[in-house]
Amino acid sequence: MFDAKKLLEQFLGSQGTGAGKSLGGTAQNALDMARRNPLAAGAIAGLLLGTKTGRKLSTSALKVGGLAAIAGLGYQAYKNYQAGKSPEQVTPQVTADSPLALPPPQSPFHPESDANDDAFALVLVRAMISAARADGHIDDVERGRIIGKISGAGLDPDAEAFLESELSRPADLDGLIAAAQSEEQKVELYTASRLAIEPDTRAERGYLDLLAGRLQLPDALVDHIDVAVSGAKA
Repeated sequence: MFDAKKLLEQFLGSQGTGAGKSLGGTAQNALDMARRNPLAAGAIAGLLLGTKTGRKLSTSALKVGGLAAIAGLGYQAYKNYQAGKSPEQVTPQVTADSPLALPPPQSPFHPESDANDDAFALVLVRAMISAARADGHIDDVERGRIIGKISGAGLDPDAEAFLESELSRPADLDGLIAAAQSEEQKVELYTASRLAIEPDTRAERGYLDLLAGRLQLPDALVDHIDVAVSGAKA
């Protein structure tokens, strides 16, 4: 079985972010890795998410990358929501001089918490793929092109087979919803999906609205997640 957390790092474009580091601390390593093997550093996202979204995601994700990015952005949004702040009051926390920090070690959002095990990391990858397919741009021809490119991405063979399987089978929204057992996991599931989408089409916006509704996330919390993710991509 492949390392699901490592795949998520490769999917979002950053590798080697340690639990004790800020998310921006490995930006240069990620950029160096991207030059050596761009398909394994964000271009996986570019292939799956389409040119416009993939380019924007991979550029920003090199600064924040992987499970730590999803957890950190979700924690930031959840904390602001619980504090009673309005989304309009929140200033984006991710800048070149102020990288996104990890959640506290005791938080369920921390990447090394029991809630963020390999099984849930795999759920987050599935969520991003499902979101990427929401606008219908991955048809049979596009899927074949992506699968062909994935074979040159330097992935573990099991991880490569997993991605091919996910692209070939119908999206399972029910399964994704059922896999998020806690409120924190629901926030992370939506955050991962929102990272995969620039909701400027009706299909993409509709998918996110459906997902938020099925996860029973309050509108204000969803708005905070949108602000956090948009700030990370800006």
